[in-house]
Amino acid sequence: MPKETAVYTHGHHESVLRSHTWRTAANSAAYLIGSLEPHMKVLDIGCGPGTITADLAELVPDGHVTGVDQAPDILGTARATAAGRGLDNVEFAVADVHDLDYPDDTFCVVHAHQVLQHVGDPVRALREMRRVCRPGGLIAVRDADYAAMTWYPNTPVMDDWLALYRRVARANGGEPDAGRRLKSWALEAGLTDIAASAGTWCYSSAEERAWWSELWADRTVASSYAERAVSGGHADARRLREIAAAWRAWGDRHEGWFVVLHGEILCRK
Repeated sequence: MPKETAVYTHGHHESVLRSHTWRTAANSAAYLIGSLEPHMKVLDIGCGPGTITADLAELVPDGHVTGVDQAPDILGTARATAAGRGLDNVEFAVADVHDLDYPDDTFCVVHAHQVLQHVGDPVRALREMRRVCRPGGLIAVRDADYAAMTWYPNTPVMDDWLALYRRVARANGGEPDAGRRLKSWALEAGLTDIAASAGTWCYSSAEERAWWSELWADRTVASSYAERAVSGGHADARRLREIAAAWRAWGDRHEGWFVVLHGEILCRK
């Protein structure tokens, strides 16, 4: 099976981890929580700093969770997250979703949050997730859909941010509008028992606006995404600074409101 060919657009700059460490099972995997049972063996793909992974481990106290990520450096943070919460039923390893180093039928649940939008072949990734899932087990996937993101008040510069991000992500081999495609990818991968749903993150209070706008302003000028935007010829540093300023201006608007739409699929093998 081929190895990963896409580039992770965001990287692991502090502004990215600020977002990733905010994520919990409650705000990012609610569609899955009701299906978990205490004894389950879970694989969490693209675990990043491990906050969702640790939550899943707490939800399966008699089971076990394996968190995997393609970036070795982030796993130290994930291990510290689990250790800080006193969890002994979780472990972490480096892995590529296109070529998982686990036998067939290993896990009760195979979970991936914000992963398929970044991979080179999401259908092949889903087939691999299906392979390591036990018969009767669950494949759970959630991804944002950038084209469906919406906000108020609108400005042309914010529209330019969205168009730029989508260009950079696609140039890196990913699909930023993955949320709407999850069901079709699952069908193409041979999955048939599919429950499709949608979920949102909404940022509107003063604290939420400040947090969301600042992390995107910082990400726009200082992360791997910024480097790839410039090196790929998609924008220059001046334009990135203008977009960052527009994010901060939006965050200062008391009527500001931003919604991130996610597609979700829960597939029974």
